[in-house]
Amino acid sequence: MTVELFPFSEYWWAYLTFSGFVLILLALDLGVFHRQAHKVSFREAAAWSAIWVTLSLIFNFLLYHFAFWKFSSDPRLIGLPDFDPAEAAWQTAFEFLAGYIVEYSLSVDNIFVFIVILRYFAVPAIYQHRVLFYGILGALVFRALFVAMGAILMQYHSVILIFGAFLIFTGIKMMFGPEMKVEPEKNYLIRLLRRFMPVTSEPHEQQFFVRVNNSWRATPLFIGLIFLELTDIIFAVDSVPAIFALTREPLIVFTSNIFAILGLRSMYFMLAGSIDKFHMLKYGLAVVLIFVGLKMLWLNDLFGGKFPIGYSLTFICLVLMTSILFSILFPKSKKPYEAT
Repeated sequence: MTVELFPFSEYWWAYLTFSGFVLILLALDLGVFHRQAHKVSFREAAAWSAIWVTLSLIFNFLLYHFAFWKFSSDPRLIGLPDFDPAEAAWQTAFEFLAGYIVEYSLSVDNIFVFIVILRYFAVPAIYQHRVLFYGILGALVFRALFVAMGAILMQYHSVILIFGAFLIFTGIKMMFGPEMKVEPEKNYLIRLLRRFMPVTSEPHEQQFFVRVNNSWRATPLFIGLIFLELTDIIFAVDSVPAIFALTREPLIVFTSNIFAILGLRSMYFMLAGSIDKFHMLKYGLAVVLIFVGLKMLWLNDLFGGKFPIGYSLTFICLVLMTSILFSILFPKSKKPYEAT
């Protein structure tokens, strides 16, 4: 029998506490460390990437100890046969780590799209951090909604099979299909927004809206922000089910997803000038998506309802490291993209 370790009715305060903690981090990020608009250097981006990864690992360490403490005293779990609080706590920590690695890796594939979007809307490098900041702030809200919907839908076995088949299809498409084209001028919502709201031809420093001739107009920064949000929603359709394939606990899906998104901005500035060096990563990500799809469709049932998370984590890490190694050994001849 599968028991929900972190039921929302009992752990709603954990969601609120974590969300408040994230908002504090974002307030410090924008209001203190990036108060003055500036071009983010590789060294600064690398330092922030290390900070976000370290915070994620510290959180996972605390999550393990919290889980062990709660599982050891939870009357719902103590009486269950063959339930080991220590083993369940390790399972929780491994599931968080696996979900974080998958989401963080999928984010690398998103960076190319972000580069194209920010270049298309002529967002100066000095203001790109501001656009990405608010883009990720919106992404946090949408991811929370996706996780909530996923938690409800995953209770139905037919939905699990549909998600599994979708992930396999997405992985095959990523492996053999053409590169995704980013064409903002053909996006219906962007065209509709421009029809009802005038847009300035050039950015006005870091403003999203400006007043021109007694009327408000959006700047290219705002249009770029909207397109980033739309793109992230598309990406979430892949990433959220992928993490639900690794764990059925919404709290783990939510926290691992959010931590991966928090590190996306710094990773963008760190990799924007050399994204093509990891051209083989998309094949590794495709294999990972196919693998987690197979977990939903077949592997979990093959192992009595739960494929060992240790095996999953090991396989995912090996595939991703191999794809990165192959990218270095067999570099792409095409000129790398550079951030504007």
